[in-house]
Amino acid sequence: MSRLSVPNLETVVGPSGQVYAQIKKAIGSVPNTFAAIAAHGPAALKSVLAADAVLAAGSLTKRDQEVIKLVISGAGGCDYCVAAHNYLAKLAGVKPDELRRIREGQPTGDAKRDALVGFVRKLARSSGTVSDEDFAAIKAAGYSDAQLVEISLAFATTVFTNVFNRINDTEIDFPAVA
Repeated sequence: MSRLSVPNLETVVGPSGQVYAQIKKAIGSVPNTFAAIAAHGPAALKSVLAADAVLAAGSLTKRDQEVIKLVISGAGGCDYCVAAHNYLAKLAGVKPDELRRIREGQPTGDAKRDALVGFVRKLARSSGTVSDEDFAAIKAAGYSDAQLVEISLAFATTVFTNVFNRINDTEIDFPAVA
């Protein structure tokens, strides 16, 4: 059970209620993590959603964004975010077998995706420090300077939600990872 209280989403008003209404309009329901963040820090959730809008307008595919978030969530040990991003990656078109391989640290057979997964794993293990060789490898895989900025943004927002969900022990409301 989540540690932080969340009001009835149907009756809450004010800044939190406005955020809940926006989320419901966009995706149909309010995930538990968004409900808890908005209940206690609506501006924080608005920042996360704004960052996601920046990513959506960027040049990384939705698949790549969700793979990045899945890798970071796995490295961070956030079961909630692993379930969420595994599900969202599947909706973005990543095949279940590829998702399993990514979660298990195995190659997927897609050289560009494997380069991204390896790079993001190194970022997670090293708190963002990468060697010249790591940098050269991600560039050689075809990722642009702008995409490196987007990778960094996806990394940062995912670390926030991972940490929040670990503090809150957010109840998972996404399909179980098989």
